[in-house]
Amino acid sequence: MELDEISIMKEESNQLKLMPLLFVGHGNPMNAIQENAITQGWQKASLTFPKPKSILCISAHWETNGTYVTAAKNPKTIHDFYGFPKELFEVEYPAPGNPELADDTISMLKPNKTEPDTKWGLDHGCWSVLKHFYPQADIPIVQLSLDYRKSPEMHYEIARRLSPLREKGVLIIGSGNIVHNLGLINWQNDQTYDWAVEANDKIKKKILDGSNKELITYKNLGNEMKLAIPTPEHYLPLLYILGLKNEKEEVLFFNEKIELGSISMTSIRIGNNLL
Repeated sequence: MELDEISIMKEESNQLKLMPLLFVGHGNPMNAIQENAITQGWQKASLTFPKPKSILCISAHWETNGTYVTAAKNPKTIHDFYGFPKELFEVEYPAPGNPELADDTISMLKPNKTEPDTKWGLDHGCWSVLKHFYPQADIPIVQLSLDYRKSPEMHYEIARRLSPLREKGVLIIGSGNIVHNLGLINWQNDQTYDWAVEANDKIKKKILDGSNKELITYKNLGNEMKLAIPTPEHYLPLLYILGLKNEKEEVLFFNEKIELGSISMTSIRIGNNLL
């Protein structure tokens, strides 16, 4: 056997040991209590890789001044929305925390200053999705905040330091929406804006091409991106997942739907770790 073939086999073997990466378009909080095509897509995705030992979630809904990681043993379920039915506010997702994983995360992110937080819990960007992935709420979860002072480049570099967690059975999830414009939601019908389709397709193509630098500087990719990403918080979790991707890892898109004209539910699984 040639040395090049041995090298390729070793690389493929190492990749199979890694937990996959997920970016999930979470959309409407009502998905937490609904059974629909989107939630069924989440449920199916959970069957394509081994059950993780723990989860690290980067959600669009925890923006902070500085970088924080949840460190409570029993994080609370945060109902960070309003105007929804009482039934949604009654949902609890009592997954345990993982202070040890929080400590590991803080160590890995040095020299970036990262602090433990015991007051925050699991926001709906996290639990509304995981309720369908793991309804038993039996997997320890830690959330990593988005420092709103940092540039997309800095978020991407922070993510790269977390790669050892994938070898420890930790599933890293970014939760947001790659196209997210609440101000231009189309409540009247199912018609999708052309710019939303163009932005969604452009981002997907750049991901498949491995054009991470262009995705980091997304503001330079055209006017449709300005409409698709008027604020960065729902897009930044994608950069965390791309920052952790190895060059030859498989990319799989699912839940490829744009809702209400301007919210892309496109979700992404990266990695070959199939059951």
